[in-house]
Amino acid sequence: MSFAERLKQIRKEKGLSQENLAELLDVSRQAVSKWEQGAGYPEVEKLLVLSNRLNISLDSLMAAEIAGESSGGRAEVTGTILITSPHENVVVSCYKVISSQKMKTGKEAPHFALFGVSSGCASFWGEPTTFLGWYEDEEQIAKEVGAIQAAILNGQPAYELKYSVKVERHWFGMKILRD
Repeated sequence: MSFAERLKQIRKEKGLSQENLAELLDVSRQAVSKWEQGAGYPEVEKLLVLSNRLNISLDSLMAAEIAGESSGGRAEVTGTILITSPHENVVVSCYKVISSQKMKTGKEAPHFALFGVSSGCASFWGEPTTFLGWYEDEEQIAKEVGAIQAAILNGQPAYELKYSVKVERHWFGMKILRD
């Protein structure tokens, strides 16, 4: 199920009109309509607000779509490896990882997200996915995916993310924390 279909389904389940959802997110009704038609994605800050206000995880809102798609410009790696995400306090066994499309965010916010896909029973929303980390730019996420692929090819049982960034979350957004 695509992000557009999932958003529309959740909105209807919550008994909200496009206008009601737009008011919750402080966007236009046309923006919500565009998202539900698959013509675009909300900014990362709006995704966080969506997740919070609709009481649904970011993983289930976004990852079902990207887990089911072929690489089509996004990195996809297959194999089984235990991945540790130090900034997100996540440890998960994955058989593939998938990066998001570039997201519209502020200057000091991350632009990409990495998801791990686990083996297990696929549900109505797709395979079990776990958010692994945020990335500042395409180069960093490409390095991470390449390093994970190399670890799988070398038979390493585990891998700790090296290129993800630590973020500080605010009510309506996030910012990369620099050391």
